[in-house]
Amino acid sequence: MVSNVLKTVNIPGLGKKIQGKVRDIYVIDGKRFFITTDRQSAFDKIVGLIPFKGQVLTALSAFWFEKTKDIVTNHLISVPDPNVLLVKECKLIPIEMVVRGYITGVTDTSIWGSYEKGERIIYGLKFPEGLKKNQKLPEYVITPTTKADFGLHDERLTEKEILQKKTRLPDGQVVTPKLWKQMKKVSLALFARGQQICDKAGIILVDTKYEFGLDQKGKLVLIDEIHTPDSSRYWVKKTYLERFKKGLEPESYDKEELRIWFKEHGYKGEGKLPKMPAEFIAKMSALYMGIYEKITGKTFIPDMTKNVNQRIKRNLNVLK
Repeated sequence: MVSNVLKTVNIPGLGKKIQGKVRDIYVIDGKRFFITTDRQSAFDKIVGLIPFKGQVLTALSAFWFEKTKDIVTNHLISVPDPNVLLVKECKLIPIEMVVRGYITGVTDTSIWGSYEKGERIIYGLKFPEGLKKNQKLPEYVITPTTKADFGLHDERLTEKEILQKKTRLPDGQVVTPKLWKQMKKVSLALFARGQQICDKAGIILVDTKYEFGLDQKGKLVLIDEIHTPDSSRYWVKKTYLERFKKGLEPESYDKEELRIWFKEHGYKGEGKLPKMPAEFIAKMSALYMGIYEKITGKTFIPDMTKNVNQRIKRNLNVLK
């Protein structure tokens, strides 16, 4: 299985390369090749490699873009390779729209972390007394963060900060009240659609993040990925309520299990990084493939090509 792992891709002549946490991105002629690798990020760091993870994220994003295109235009053009999305170039809006249906989490930006410390005004939103970890919220909430570069932490934002013109696009344009209102409306609609589809699959879409850009005409476009196990938290619906009543953590279908594993091994983002054992890596790989099958109702058949780099180059028509 290790021989199939995609760590990075170098394709001379394809355009400018940008390396993110998980993706290698090439920019050329108003388009981008999103090459999703098997790099696993957590705590804003690369913590290892999970075989076939990149293929799962690519296939799931394509699935969700199709299922939500009636809500908002997205940037997907085609899927030329199991690890690659060809997308339209857009002007990034540097705000991550995090939508939450439950109060949970283990990271610094999670609302549960703040609530547990006694805070009741979080992200500028007022939360009621008496909430318990993993409890369903009375209504969806949007807790925006900055869109941080690789290696940096996302920072919390409030609606007030955004509308006071502290958040600007790359060309200096501010996020206007009209644009912000549209981003909120679309984010909530996307989350509702995600919960609806997941509910039929026996899954709870707990929270997720959306990223947006503007096309050449200034139209709002959904970019990046959508409803993947990296950008979303998924729980098993069947056992959620019983486990919640017992104070147990929900069964999950996302990378929360990975965060918990690292915390149990003494790592919270600083210090020496523990090495994931082969058994745990295989478990995480199966988890990623399993969530694809649950959501789509289709069997996930990974491409087993040993030389993934060569396959990608061939499929992108850049091999001479």
